[in-house]
Amino acid sequence: MIVNARRRTAPLPFAELDIDEDDVAAVADVLRSGWVMTGAKVREFEGEFARRLGAKHAVATISGTAALHLALVAVGLKAGDEVIVPTMTFTATAEAVHYCGASVVVVEVMADTLCIDPAAIEKAITPRTRAIIPVHLGGQIADMNAIMELASRHGLIVVDDAAHASPPPPSAPPAGRLGHLASYSFRATKPITTVDGGMVVTNDGAWAAQIRRMAHFGVDKSSWERHKGAQTWLYDVVSPGFKYGMPDTAAAMGLAQLQKADRMWERRQAIASSYTAAFRQAPELQVPYASPEVAHSWYLYILRLNAERLRIGRDRFIAELKRRDITAGVHFIPLHRLTRHREMYGLDDVQFPVATHEFGRMLSLPIFSKMSDADIEDVVGAVLDVVHTFRV
Repeated sequence: MIVNARRRTAPLPFAELDIDEDDVAAVADVLRSGWVMTGAKVREFEGEFARRLGAKHAVATISGTAALHLALVAVGLKAGDEVIVPTMTFTATAEAVHYCGASVVVVEVMADTLCIDPAAIEKAITPRTRAIIPVHLGGQIADMNAIMELASRHGLIVVDDAAHASPPPPSAPPAGRLGHLASYSFRATKPITTVDGGMVVTNDGAWAAQIRRMAHFGVDKSSWERHKGAQTWLYDVVSPGFKYGMPDTAAAMGLAQLQKADRMWERRQAIASSYTAAFRQAPELQVPYASPEVAHSWYLYILRLNAERLRIGRDRFIAELKRRDITAGVHFIPLHRLTRHREMYGLDDVQFPVATHEFGRMLSLPIFSKMSDADIEDVVGAVLDVVHTFRV
């Protein structure tokens, strides 16, 4: 079948902010209030986010990386400890471990989900292992039942890197809340955004209290409590700390985003379903795995090419999509292929045959809640046109 891709009048970006007047008004209200730092809006955002996940505690931070770092510090990670992470992730996952002076143990991923392989985790556990960081790649939740069973058996802490797994509607299956702690990201491209920002979620009150202090230099009372509350100006520094607090301006935007989160998630679901229905008929393509047991956020739609059926590789495929005004990308270059981690830990492709193979044939298509039906048709048409043009 010959597919004619419609010529667009402008390139379709990989991602686009879903911002409306409610977001603008929420931020403007905070700016007019005279208090823009961490305050009442942050606490409100934390409460709403925790309720949405069914968690007891949530602490907002300036970024997803800061959230992950604080979670690792709170569980006592220190120099000499080891943390197991998947090779298929962004470098921030590993860097948060390095911030604590600990070592990263990079392991293989599963071919279907591209998430961390529990069997590889078990092989990597040593007496120095302290924690596991499952990464819910693209919004697909890792095999948390197997991971939590391993953690329980070996006395390990599980800290979800849920940067891609913004929470779906409460009625959907759970996502990213099955570890001892979870760190979320609200970076501009994420399904829910505060432009940048993060959140640590946990059911442990002591960890949450420690994280809250550390996010504000280890001070026992926040600026809001000292200056806007009923307490004294007096404060003490009771623990190590960082400048990791989220400002009220970001939290106000987060609250506005949560108001439309169900609609945005449902739109991403619809886009992913349209892609999958169109692409699963082409033997040159492999559509993403999506577990029926947990909700997928569809932060990314990772398509994979069956290279033996095409006369071009992944990089040329992306270039051909660009010629058709469709912007695609690759998420992510595996850790074992990055100079820093490769040289630090002596990693190479041979140690990670699954991730190496899958990386060479994966690409991420545009998926964002503001996409129109015409945009979806353009992506489908362009992908299938490239397939038709270059099939063997």
